Amino acid sequence: MAKYMTKQRKLLLNYLSEHTDETLSAGQIAEALTDQRISTSAIYRNLATLEQEGCLKRSAKPGSQEIYYRYADDERCRGHLHLSCLRCGKTMHLEEAETDTLAHHLAENEGFTLDRTDTVLYGICADCQK
Repeated sequence: MAKYMTKQRKLLLNYLSEHTDETLSAGQIAEALTDQRISTSAIYRNLATLEQEGCLKRSAKPGSQEIYYRYADDERCRGHLHLSCLRCGKTMHLEEAETDTLAHHLAENEGFTLDRTDTVLYGICADCQK
């Protein structure tokens, strides 16, 4: 069943689809959309709905209780692992070949099946290491 597309939902989706390389907290999203006059409650409500629909992935960074969201309804996200920088928050897509290699290694050597739709690896990106 299609979800009714409110103005607030459309603005939120547009913002998230323009920031596919970031994990964002609800507070960061609300601050970015302040000029759009979207209430904080509407942002939280829509984030919860979009997560249920599979458009967003929810995560918590190590050492933090804050919840972060990553837009996952982008073709580049499907089937890819994500690398997230603990310093700057940038999220990168691990190339499919590397994802396949890691998944195969885990399956063969550990008997472990990797969930490619919900995996974020945390570390420090090359730019932040400089």
